[in-house]
Amino acid sequence: MSFFQDKTLVDLHEGLRKKEFTSLDLTKETFKAIRDIDPKVEAFLTLNEEAALLQAQAADQKGYSEEVSLQGLPIGIKDNIVTKDLITTAASRMLEDFNPIYDATVMDKLNEIGAVTVGKLNMDEFAMGGSTETSYFKQTKNPWDLSKVPGGSSGGSAAAVASGQVLASLGSDTGGSIRQPASFTGVVGMKPTYGRVSRFGLIAFASSLDQIGPFTRTVTDNALVLEAISGYDKRDSTSVKQAVPAYHKGLTGDIKGMKIALPKEYFAEGVDKEVQEAVLKAAEQFKALGATVEEVSLPYSRYGIPAYYIIASSEASSNLQRFDGIRYGHRSNKAETLDELYVKSRSEGFGMEVKRRIMLGTFSLSSGYYDAYFKKAGQVRTLIKRDFEQVLSQYDLILGPVSTSTAFGLGEHNDDPISMYMSDLLTVPVNLAGLPGISVPAGFSKEGLPIGIQLIGNYFQEQTIYQAAYAFEQANDYYLQRPSL
Repeated sequence: MSFFQDKTLVDLHEGLRKKEFTSLDLTKETFKAIRDIDPKVEAFLTLNEEAALLQAQAADQKGYSEEVSLQGLPIGIKDNIVTKDLITTAASRMLEDFNPIYDATVMDKLNEIGAVTVGKLNMDEFAMGGSTETSYFKQTKNPWDLSKVPGGSSGGSAAAVASGQVLASLGSDTGGSIRQPASFTGVVGMKPTYGRVSRFGLIAFASSLDQIGPFTRTVTDNALVLEAISGYDKRDSTSVKQAVPAYHKGLTGDIKGMKIALPKEYFAEGVDKEVQEAVLKAAEQFKALGATVEEVSLPYSRYGIPAYYIIASSEASSNLQRFDGIRYGHRSNKAETLDELYVKSRSEGFGMEVKRRIMLGTFSLSSGYYDAYFKKAGQVRTLIKRDFEQVLSQYDLILGPVSTSTAFGLGEHNDDPISMYMSDLLTVPVNLAGLPGISVPAGFSKEGLPIGIQLIGNYFQEQTIYQAAYAFEQANDYYLQRPSL
């Protein structure tokens, strides 16, 4: 086992400052861990070993201060975040050989503080899926049970952290794609407020829903990474000019007087009994820590799935039209006419789930159906947003399950896309409203699979979420548990 696998980012930063080891040592050890573990888990698509060792040397030469907490620390990146001179595929044949000439804003921020980019992590193709099984390249496994999925679409990012290959990674969340895999793999995953983190350089799935966020093993580490990647970006028109707090400094563990809402709709039919029990147990722990927990209603949340899949698929249909075999991306060598080039390049380059969503989105936007589907979904989105705003005007946080179940088996839902979509029932409303939400480990099923709880906060109130999540984490030892690979 590598020397860093039972550490935190905070521990490693302190070790670098005290010169107990160097970033070069740490980075070499990270690649050793990847070579040992990843053949079983299959989280990484591309490694960045040569450049990472140079980044580590540069961090060591600069020296370490107390303030720059991620300097010299290895981090994995989801493969829909653009990385200069490092292949970025979005796990699709369409972008199999895409070598970007610029970095995403989050990468600029990480590079500026001297973080070490280890490599690119597997995902559902173009972030469309809930199990990381739609990837063109490989099938990532859940480190807790290699016959189970790690969740999706950021399954590679979650599995890499859960298996101890890296202590932090970036993912993206369009309808639960950070929180659900975090719950399935027993790590901490934060989906920030829409506009908190720049989307510049994130390969778009659904532009009004996508948001980049961090995976880590602990709440404090998560807060440190979010601090590093947040902030206004003029290159992203949806980026918000909002000050970024020093989240990690506010983690006192004191939540006395905090008001937490427990929506009755989150315990409806279809949510596994073990998942419900874990959330209710967490509610009792929050009470014991000094918070008030009361039942509320979010009546429109049950319409989140149909509204989400119409809006997300419609935006995907628009965003993915740029991949046409002409400017970049896969180009068919079987076409004889221009029309054939478009059709064959897209038919060969996109997988079945991406095609399914493009077709659904194109239909929803087409003449005669726009008002009945896309416009109606937008109206439902407003009602869902108002539901949240009403509850959060009276409560600090909303507590609930992350997913309707624990991790399911590989291939279990492949022939039934509707059942796969329904697993997002409890996460998509948060994206539709643009709110921040976190998944924190909250126990294990009888099978030994992780269960996460979801904490949802008001706009730009990530600090409140972290405070409650930290208090809960410190009252338990779930975050200390490790899968035995």
